[in-house]
Amino acid sequence: MTGLSDLVREEVSTPVDPRVTAMATAIATQYPGSARAVLFYGSCLRESELDGLMLDFYLIVSNYGDAFAKRWMAAANRLIPPNVFPFQHDGLIAKYAVLSEADFDRLNGPETRNVSVWARFAQPSRLVWAVDDTAADRAIAAVSRAAPALLAAAGRVAGEDMLDWWRRAFSLTYSVELRAERTTRAGSVVDAEPDRYRRFGEAAAALIPDTARSGGWARRRVEGKLLSIARLAKASLTYAGGIDYLAWKINRHAGTKIEIKPWQRRWPLVAALTLVPRLMKTGAIR
Repeated sequence: MTGLSDLVREEVSTPVDPRVTAMATAIATQYPGSARAVLFYGSCLRESELDGLMLDFYLIVSNYGDAFAKRWMAAANRLIPPNVFPFQHDGLIAKYAVLSEADFDRLNGPETRNVSVWARFAQPSRLVWAVDDTAADRAIAAVSRAAPALLAAAGRVAGEDMLDWWRRAFSLTYSVELRAERTTRAGSVVDAEPDRYRRFGEAAAALIPDTARSGGWARRRVEGKLLSIARLAKASLTYAGGIDYLAWKINRHAGTKIEIKPWQRRWPLVAALTLVPRLMKTGAIR
């Protein structure tokens, strides 16, 4: 059986649309001396037509102090990682999240109850830019921690099929964050690439120690919802147009028709904090 790190290395090295690579390079160029790697992830990986879509990237930096000229931005990224920023390049739009190498490794592993990073990088991603081989190797090593962390946290039910294990694990992570996606989203992620999830699942399962403890999801849900709200509040300060992106994403995934009013753009923090409870009540986000 092929080892998980080899599977990850092969997957993240899969070629992407040249415009994705160009955008990743442009993102990294904004952080001279601190940019270490850029990863492309999310639903756009499965799309051949990128125009009109919001691409998703993670920028990995050496440390936040070197990445940001403003000390409060570095502090915000350290306190509630990641900072998220909008970006445009060559007619495409994107957002990118910033994490240090240390945080990227930690948040992909079982030592954190925060599901945000390891839930995403247990799914396919692409390493589209790296400053050198050492940075690439560290990014691949961090990504390789994600699938075992996810599956171990979910725990395997006796007699459970590998794909059902994945589906249940993703359903648990979706329940932890504020999500606009429909309830079938977790299953569709696995069903889009069943062979991939079987191979990665077998390799990941071999790395999960017998002493690994699953559970703790009730606590994760409380902490995760609160953390999601805190990130929205922070994004109102760091993400220009963040309230419009929030509305766009909810409309796209939940089929709603939210329209942002001028006052909401002027006071995005207040708008986000008043919008979220209403959307949760109607079921647009969960």
